[in-house]
Amino acid sequence: MDFVLDPTSTPHGIPPIDFRAELNDEQFNAVTAAPGPLLVLAGAGSGKTRTLTYRVAYLLFQGVKPGEILLLTFTNKAAKEMLHRVQHLTGIEPSRFWGGTFHSLGHRALRIYGEAVGLPRNFTILDADESESLLKQAVEHEDKPFFKDKTNPRPGPLFSVLSLARNTQLSIADTVKKNFPQYDEIAHRLPAFAAAYEKKKRVQNVVDYDDLLEHWLALLTNVPEVAAYFAHRFRHVLVDEYQDTNTIQAQIVDRLAAHHCVMAVGDDAQCIYSWRGADFENIMTFPDRHPGTVIHRIETNYRSTPEILALANGVLLAQPKGRHFDKELRAARGHAQKPFVVQTMDDREQAEFILKRIRSLVEDDGVSLSGIAILYRSHFLALEIQLALSRAGVPYQITSGVKFFERQHIRDLVALLRFVYNPSDAQAWQRIAILLPKIGEKGAQKIYTAATDHARLLQKNFLDVLTTDDVKSKVAKDAREDWDNFCASLSQVAESMQTAKPADVVSTAIDGWYGDYLKGAYADYIDRLDELKAMIGFAQRFDEMQDLLAQIVLLNGETSDRHVDPDAEAVKLTTVHQAKGLEYDVVFLIGLADGQFPGRRSIEAGDVEEERRLFYVAVTRARNELYLSYPKVATRAGPGSMLLTPSRFLQELDPKLYDPLRIKRSYGW
Repeated sequence: MDFVLDPTSTPHGIPPIDFRAELNDEQFNAVTAAPGPLLVLAGAGSGKTRTLTYRVAYLLFQGVKPGEILLLTFTNKAAKEMLHRVQHLTGIEPSRFWGGTFHSLGHRALRIYGEAVGLPRNFTILDADESESLLKQAVEHEDKPFFKDKTNPRPGPLFSVLSLARNTQLSIADTVKKNFPQYDEIAHRLPAFAAAYEKKKRVQNVVDYDDLLEHWLALLTNVPEVAAYFAHRFRHVLVDEYQDTNTIQAQIVDRLAAHHCVMAVGDDAQCIYSWRGADFENIMTFPDRHPGTVIHRIETNYRSTPEILALANGVLLAQPKGRHFDKELRAARGHAQKPFVVQTMDDREQAEFILKRIRSLVEDDGVSLSGIAILYRSHFLALEIQLALSRAGVPYQITSGVKFFERQHIRDLVALLRFVYNPSDAQAWQRIAILLPKIGEKGAQKIYTAATDHARLLQKNFLDVLTTDDVKSKVAKDAREDWDNFCASLSQVAESMQTAKPADVVSTAIDGWYGDYLKGAYADYIDRLDELKAMIGFAQRFDEMQDLLAQIVLLNGETSDRHVDPDAEAVKLTTVHQAKGLEYDVVFLIGLADGQFPGRRSIEAGDVEEERRLFYVAVTRARNELYLSYPKVATRAGPGSMLLTPSRFLQELDPKLYDPLRIKRSYGW
């Protein structure tokens, strides 16, 4: 039965709401749509949250009880914000709804019905550290020496592999091949580890974060009476950010909505999280899985100028036919300047241009520093920007992690270089030695003291005595297998320091023991390796190792923001992924060259569609001004330089959509 809008009716004591006056035509049509499967395609900056909020209010207005509405979100913050907005509109308290993240509502369901899938009522939930610890125990029970091989994944990265396989419902072998190629040689060993881990959880009556989804889906799939309860309990299911659902989440929604109404709100053009399990096919096939789906498009954008949106629409037009929903963003604002495309000679000139333009924006145009964002595809692309801003004294905040030289793997590599350059640097020794298996701070100190005494006794260099029996006897048993490779790598770096430029020394350090350590220590090994290689390009500006090391320390002191007020005026630096959902007066999108954005691995895999969607997300963050820049030359990957071509995403655009900005070599324009 269709809903009938009656502004004089106020069930649940709700004050009258004039939906027609509060919403634009697109929002109104979605909010007041008749019951049934609904797919709301909400473009960037179009008022998605407003639409969902008013939909909940409208359902209440039509007599639906709060307890009959299920609201699924991806963060507790989003759920709380929406339900508090509903309370502001209707006066109904958030506690009367089932609203929250998939995981929190899965937990709620399992507390009631978990026994039906073999979970006693008193089950407990492991946090991330506890999950990794239990996995470690399970693996060592199956294969005791597994973690002694430093190229094998540590418990954290191994858990990431198994978790992604579970959430995407792909085999472990396919998950490794697609997302973790560094572990390809051991992929066949991982299913046994996964099974042992599952067995340990069952024995201990515990679940991890992923179990909350898997067991909830099992309830809805395998226990008919539970599925029937939920089907009758919730007359309406509303899902926020539907394009971000993984395979399990989409199946949960399908089962919850099997006999009643579902509204999925999202934007296929903003599906950018496949690396953490999001499946683009979920939103694309929604109408197929829910026959009779009515699609509503919300395309009026309240954020950006018409010129920025024209460019964003140009990005959408380049998508393959039949692999996206058609949509066209329309501006609610007046006309302004077209976006600029800026070609620079290299990363350093790109940074200098942005610095000069920021100064002009702030001093001449009155733009707030906090209204300016510099976006990038990968962390390593932001190194030169950080250096330029630091030297100029322009405050900035990195909202997607820590500053380049404070990242853990960068600090490890720098410590290795510092120690080889100056073996008396006990702090540098301490940082790298504890990376070895079973060596803690006390163990590292014992080895250091023994090596120092032995070197003095034999009148030899510190590095030369590390492999002697007197020193090796102080090394923990589990680390001895690694020890020779560790010492050999330090010696290779030391030899390189005698004959080569700093850039070559850095390259030698990356290719040695630490590069192998990195492979096992981080699931995102390939991304971190790219960042280490950015250090090679940085080192090319120095002729002496002492100058490189001194500059890094000085920069760390200058750029440290540990005591910066997060609310202080500062330029924002962030990856595009972390910027999704945010907006800024002025956006600089840097590194728009093929191999940087889209990334090299996406190009090699022949699949750049998610990267194109990421580009779309980036350009739609800008309210007033947008600068798209790329360097002609890349120097980050090693000595010498490499010519770059503009990103294919730029080349696909009609040149009428932007203005080229020519840079004079004096950094004028």
